[in-house]
Amino acid sequence: MGEIIGAAVVSHVPTIMLSEEVRLELNDGKEITLVTGLRRLREEVLDVLKPDTIVVLDTHWMTTFEFVLTSHVRRAGKYTSSELPRGMKQVPYDLAGNPVLAEQIAQSVRDAGIRCIANDDPCMPIFYGTVNLAHYLERGEQWISFSICQTGQDEDYLRTGRALGQAIENSSERIVLLASGGLSHRFWPMQALPAHEASDPVNIATPEARAADEQRISWWEAGDHLAVIDSMDEYRPHAPEGFFGHYLMMVAALGGRE
Repeated sequence: MGEIIGAAVVSHVPTIMLSEEVRLELNDGKEITLVTGLRRLREEVLDVLKPDTIVVLDTHWMTTFEFVLTSHVRRAGKYTSSELPRGMKQVPYDLAGNPVLAEQIAQSVRDAGIRCIANDDPCMPIFYGTVNLAHYLERGEQWISFSICQTGQDEDYLRTGRALGQAIENSSERIVLLASGGLSHRFWPMQALPAHEASDPVNIATPEARAADEQRISWWEAGDHLAVIDSMDEYRPHAPEGFFGHYLMMVAALGGRE
């Protein structure tokens, strides 16, 4: 029987891909804590758990009609972001895949009444919600990317996550889930944005969004995922990244409200 041996909501903010010199310049002379956090995640968690496969619920891979998983044997190349080529340019990646598990997950999601396909098209683009995390975390595991369907609603994400968890349980795999995305995700206007690139929470777009983010973090720390799930209507006006689908899919795979 397979199992989920680890799960985390992990940001993929583009600034982590800048050189250390530029990161310190942008962040008031301090290292971005996400960089040190990702290094700790690798050394203190993944190196200990040694998962067979890492499944990335990637908020930068937005699909429209269905959920999609990668089912390639391997994805390799160099990645330049169309959104921010200044900082994410020609980043090398070389990720083994898990086609069998990807197909099993897709079938499980379809069995739950949600449209989902696995795709191994060699021309399928990769997105930085996967590339940035792999840059810090990949050590030879198999990696699957899982899209966020932008027309989905909360219950679609929860049903998809439950089916993901069931597929993993029915496998023989030891899996880590990475919900790749942030919390509130509203940007400052273009002319104001450079003054708010540092990672201090004071740069969150509004005080209300910061308070909502911090409330959810406190619920996570207390293990109160029920409160997070049941307060989505209150959180949605703060524009959570990926409609918070990455989190909802992850938590549902782990048991959801239970």
